[in-house]
Amino acid sequence: MKAEQRHSGFLYCHKHSPAVVILTVDGSDHIPLSLPGSALDANPEDVYRVQYQRLVALLVRITGERGQAEELASETLCRLLARPALLRPGGNLEGWLYRTAMNLGLDALKLRVRRTHYERAAGVEALRASPAANPLDNLLRAERQQRVRRVLALLKPSDARLLLLRHAGFSYQEAAEVLKINPASVGKLLARSMAAFEKRYAELYGSES
Repeated sequence: MKAEQRHSGFLYCHKHSPAVVILTVDGSDHIPLSLPGSALDANPEDVYRVQYQRLVALLVRITGERGQAEELASETLCRLLARPALLRPGGNLEGWLYRTAMNLGLDALKLRVRRTHYERAAGVEALRASPAANPLDNLLRAERQQRVRRVLALLKPSDARLLLLRHAGFSYQEAAEVLKINPASVGKLLARSMAAFEKRYAELYGSES
């Protein structure tokens, strides 16, 4: 049985392996995320209520599929039950949650990259059979997203995590808290991560956008 999702909190938490995921890079559904200024109540159900949808919103950025994002968000929150110290004041609960969620998403993304050839073939075939008004636009968009997925999976995890947080709308201060880095260094690190992304993208696909 999978972890019960949406309304039942931690009721049926257990370990489960994340499935293959698809990255979205369209910039829609801006995530109104900000780390709470006050400590959360120590009750895990309150943590679930406050953080679940936020984690899902972040993971949708990585997975591109809400159902899979919900599974990974539930898995993240289930893992919290083994770390009660995080529920205490000063436990950096939010940082741990977002780091864990991103790690799960990136691990699944790497699995996804190993299947790139098969997904591409299936995706092209599906688009050929689709009655969409602009199948070429859809194909180009899917190809672009697939390329971004692959490049993110090849980057150092620290670079990929920082790029994902900024793409999800995190401020420099919030990203620094999640990643446990100096807020003053975020701008420099972000520029370095973006340069690494662009370099790897150009190596794989050339300079075309």
